[in-house]
Amino acid sequence: MKIGILLSNLGTPDEPTKTALKRYLKEFLSDPRVIQPPNKLIWWLALNVVILNIRPAKSALNYAKIWDHFGDGSPLLNITNLQLQGIKKTLLSQYDNLVFEVGMRYGNPSIPSALKKLQAQGCEKIIAFPLYPQYSDTTTRSTLDVINKEINSWKKTPELAFINDYYQNKGYIQCLADSVTEHQVKFGKPEKLMISFHGIPQRFVDDGDVYYDHCVSTATSLAKALKLDDNEYQLCFQSIFGREEWVKPHTKASLESLASEGVSHVQIICPGFSADCLETLEEIEEENKGYFIEAGGQTFSYIPALNDRDDHIKTLSSIIAQQL
Repeated sequence: MKIGILLSNLGTPDEPTKTALKRYLKEFLSDPRVIQPPNKLIWWLALNVVILNIRPAKSALNYAKIWDHFGDGSPLLNITNLQLQGIKKTLLSQYDNLVFEVGMRYGNPSIPSALKKLQAQGCEKIIAFPLYPQYSDTTTRSTLDVINKEINSWKKTPELAFINDYYQNKGYIQCLADSVTEHQVKFGKPEKLMISFHGIPQRFVDDGDVYYDHCVSTATSLAKALKLDDNEYQLCFQSIFGREEWVKPHTKASLESLASEGVSHVQIICPGFSADCLETLEEIEEENKGYFIEAGGQTFSYIPALNDRDDHIKTLSSIIAQQL
């Protein structure tokens, strides 16, 4: 039986331009899993009349800062392709019936286009692996939605194995710990290790999204692997959007508070991002570094995502292999 492996991540605009960002943001911000407004009509008006006429230009400038950071084009897409190549090499040394594709939830290459390629190659089973270690309805469930919509339209529906999360995977936690240790060999040990995740509205957590609990578990497991005391690390959440309350503590406010309290050296890791992207390379490494330094901090460094590290590729491959 031929088995298709679909690697998926959030997505990326086709280029760092206002036009491309407007197209990408419209798809992203129209996803009912991402935006769950109390009043859909008001949100539609806000999105199409205000947000999509203001935000794309600013976002394009931010994307331009990181474009070509890993090869040509989008860092997220380039790294995901490198991850695919590594996983493919690893698994094909053990199995000869596998076919591999990358599909992004938003933008290109899309999940439906990737699934159609697997269908064309006669895959009777598909293993879908969204590269989100922590489950959230806003990311993981949204990916499952679009996968089901596509394959349910096929005449012959393949068997689907869907990997919901891997935040408790021992290999994943060890990869994170090793990346921190290696970074600190080069840059020293900080007074505080910040463990930052992408935020979601508190309302989503209150309504049952398990994401916050998964983030807490990840941070606790990483701290334990590094043998850190409670006062040596801090969990926080970044990428806040809109006016409603989001899960706390916020990364920006936490960095400013630490600096004002006299903490001079922090390092920050973002375990929720399997590949470096706008939220790590621009938002954390540049923007949040600025907040910390401006508030009186002295030394700030970002610990890169696991990307295509050999140990990360081995871990991702083993997670997929469990579904074969």
